[in-house]
Amino acid sequence: LLPPLLLLLLLGRPGMQAPGQGAGTWSRFARLPYPQDQLFLYDTFPDGFLWGAGSAAYQTEGGWRQGGKGASVWDTFAHRPATPPGAAPPGPVGGDVASDSYNNLFRDVEGLRRLGVSHYRFSLSWARLLPNGTAPPNPAGLAHYGRLLARLRELGVEPVVTLYHWDLPQALQDAFGGWASPVLPRFFRDYAELCFRHFGGQVRYWLTMDNPYVVAWHGYGSGRLPPGVRGGPRLAYLAAHHLLQAHAKVWHLYNDHFRPAQRGKVSIALSSHWIKPQHMTEKNIKECQKSLDFVLGWFAKPIFIDGDYPLSMRSNLSSLLPEFSEAEKKYIKGTADFFALSFGATLSFQLLDSHMKFQQLESISLRQLLYWINSEYNNPRIFIVENSWFVSGTTKKDDAKYIYYLKKFIMETLKAIRYDGVNVFGYTVWSLLDGFEWHRGYSIRRGLFYVDFQSHDKKLMPKSSALFYQKLIEKNGFPPLPENQPIEGIFPCGFAWGIVDNYIQVDTTPAQFLDSSVYVWDVYQTKKLIKVDGVYASKRKHHCVDFAAIRLQISLLQEMHVTHFHFSLKWSLILPLGNLSLINHTLVHYYQCFASELLRVNITPVVSLWQPMIENQELPVSLAKYGAWENTETVQAFVEYARFCFTSLGDHVKFWITMNEPSVKNLTYTAGHNLLKAHAKVWHLYDKEFRRSQKGKISIALQADWVEPACPFSRNDQEVADRILEFDIGWLAEPIFGNGDYPEVMRAWLHRINSVDLYNFHLPYFSEDEKKLIQGSFDFFALSHYTTTLVGSEKEDAVKYDHYLEVQMINDITWLHSPSRAAVVPWGLRKLLKWVKSKYGNVPVYVMANGIDDDQNMVHDKLRVYYIQNYINEALKAYTLDDVNLQGYFVYSFNDKTAPKYGLYSYVANQYEPKPSLKHYREIIGNNGFPGPETPELLCLEEVASCPECHFFRTRKSLLAFISFIFVAFIVTIFFITYYSKRVERRYK
Repeated sequence: LLPPLLLLLLLGRPGMQAPGQGAGTWSRFARLPYPQDQLFLYDTFPDGFLWGAGSAAYQTEGGWRQGGKGASVWDTFAHRPATPPGAAPPGPVGGDVASDSYNNLFRDVEGLRRLGVSHYRFSLSWARLLPNGTAPPNPAGLAHYGRLLARLRELGVEPVVTLYHWDLPQALQDAFGGWASPVLPRFFRDYAELCFRHFGGQVRYWLTMDNPYVVAWHGYGSGRLPPGVRGGPRLAYLAAHHLLQAHAKVWHLYNDHFRPAQRGKVSIALSSHWIKPQHMTEKNIKECQKSLDFVLGWFAKPIFIDGDYPLSMRSNLSSLLPEFSEAEKKYIKGTADFFALSFGATLSFQLLDSHMKFQQLESISLRQLLYWINSEYNNPRIFIVENSWFVSGTTKKDDAKYIYYLKKFIMETLKAIRYDGVNVFGYTVWSLLDGFEWHRGYSIRRGLFYVDFQSHDKKLMPKSSALFYQKLIEKNGFPPLPENQPIEGIFPCGFAWGIVDNYIQVDTTPAQFLDSSVYVWDVYQTKKLIKVDGVYASKRKHHCVDFAAIRLQISLLQEMHVTHFHFSLKWSLILPLGNLSLINHTLVHYYQCFASELLRVNITPVVSLWQPMIENQELPVSLAKYGAWENTETVQAFVEYARFCFTSLGDHVKFWITMNEPSVKNLTYTAGHNLLKAHAKVWHLYDKEFRRSQKGKISIALQADWVEPACPFSRNDQEVADRILEFDIGWLAEPIFGNGDYPEVMRAWLHRINSVDLYNFHLPYFSEDEKKLIQGSFDFFALSHYTTTLVGSEKEDAVKYDHYLEVQMINDITWLHSPSRAAVVPWGLRKLLKWVKSKYGNVPVYVMANGIDDDQNMVHDKLRVYYIQNYINEALKAYTLDDVNLQGYFVYSFNDKTAPKYGLYSYVANQYEPKPSLKHYREIIGNNGFPGPETPELLCLEEVASCPECHFFRTRKSLLAFISFIFVAFIVTIFFITYYSKRVERRYK
């Protein structure tokens, strides 16, 4: 992997560029090394990095009529007879009470103490300090914020104070028309002066206002938010003009009169989305640049560059956009001491006007936005003053979705600092506690602490996200952990290195030279071969080499250097009627030839008797039609089929799988019951009748993806994960590898839901004889593993919620994902192998299938290279560090023809081409793992049984006896000829 410093050298630091270079962001990120740049970055933030949480007055304070507070535009808006659609369900009205922070000041500060934050961003209520928007001030309001600042000072928490967070005093709206009036900047200046005088000695970071885009566009343009004025674009641009003037007045006020004594810094909290092009064309990139200009650049360019609006706005909006005089441009330019950025659920996918996307695609890439700001505005110091996502309003403590968005945003911030050279010095989670979420009311939650809005005392309860953030602050990021580091070492002698093909390519067409007909070549007219009727050449016996398809597949396998090849037989084709009354001898001969040719090149065949497929579950039609595995007759039919396979192929096959990856998602409990009995009967059949002569081994192969609790601190989520593991793996594994019966967790859960939820799911019972039959019916534990899933207990997304098992599927968006969205989580394999050992003891384990899909683009085969490298390394950790009895590893899959997008060989235009991942896997096989300088050399003695020549001799004893007889006869004949020749010569002498 490329280290951060090397990435910076290769890509260049944005700080070295001139301002206005943001348009290069999209092409830069399109050429970053894949998948290295998308991997999670384990590193820490710079020393002194600021960690905080935030809130806004109207969202959390409540107390709308307490302490002399005046009405704000949000108070008026929330009390209108017709509330906005989806704003507030029955119960709390707007922010009247909200989280009741006005009456629970010390409660909130205690939450900050528990988190261990360095700063707290909050807003002052203009209407609480100046009820009419102008003097005189409200003493109760001044005292309230004074107490808050004093308590923060006691705890050593830095206040970051916002003067205006959308709650304009209603009196100013009524008297002057709010921000549509040019007199508002003067009133805002007066309000700011009051705040600086009373609180400035305790505040180092001031924000004049939050998200002026939303205030102007939706407050005065669309009317979607307070004060609800539908003035269209013209009025929205005018309001924004006045907001910029107001901000500049306050900055200059502080700079001229308060900075020398108070030594603080002032900025404005600007919100933005991120946008990506539909296609990587110059035209689409320009549209993306325009989108950012119209939202963020609308306010950022005047302040950080030249005091005027972006050129794209000027050229597209003509007379709609107000003009700044030259004096105003100079006055506005440079009125920020740092870049305060707000990014997340308030604007993205919510309050961004669809026309401002310019037909491009909205995204949530914080890292790219940070780079764009860096490049566009001359490398400013950036303070992220609001960032997070949201969960459902019904979610209580275990807010897993929120955690993983938080993890993504913070990791992207870290990458922006370490990889891209962006100067970010602080991060603020939004928000400290649940509150009123503007136009979405109480339908979502964004707090680290849960608030029961229906309760009287409004106690705070830390969510899992609070614990996550607390740990992150303690560690100052994501420091590298020993378990995340690759290890050096090798696997034991005789380790099985394999490849999988669900079903081999079967082509029983004979080679041309087996045709006994005689042909003549018409060289004068048709230029074709003409068959001579009635004339035939002598026939010879068929040989395995006659099958061209086998020769090709064997040669491809040899190129891999694998020791084992796993494939499944087709029961439905071998015995089309489901019994021995009709046998496909041609196909059986083909399988015999394939297995013998594998042995000839020293590749061990691993053969599955049955693998379910979509059509008829790959059962003979007669069995599929009459209940499939629901029918007990299928059990006996499977035993007869297995006996036939052992008899026909057992001389060539020493590694059997009874059933490969039976899908528990599609099994009824009755079908699973019969399937287990069928497996056990076949195992005992082999053990009693074939093992002694054939000397093979046999077991079942289960699909076993790892399941991880979504909230690592949640007991409920851990219980859910344990339950899913038992239902997904333990259902079939426990009877065989455990106590002969189903997991107790399954029985207890089904009993619970049957009694409480009126379900009727019956898990059958085994008799004592059946338990004895099934228990121990294995020679090894074979598993297929592809990915890891996160599960939670709180219902968040109905589409991904399983009501039957009461489990919510969660996605960690920081994980690598394949084109089909399969998560790449190498450590999940190690956890699974440890779990198997802890549950079933030191059983021999084979990873029978492990692989990832691609999109047939060679760039994305890099993902498979990464996948194979890291999953095998985690398997090595399980073997070396956890003492798991791991004896083999198989990559899925052989080629794209039989498993599209999963193969190590691509298949295009009837040609097989090796992918780079094949070469990488071959190197790992050649090294038997990952040897390092300290790895001791492993000397492996060749096993006689694995010698293909030995197999050749063992299977051709009669032929060898005949050859030996001829050879001895020849030697004796030569001896007598020589002997008598010499006697004759002596006689004549």
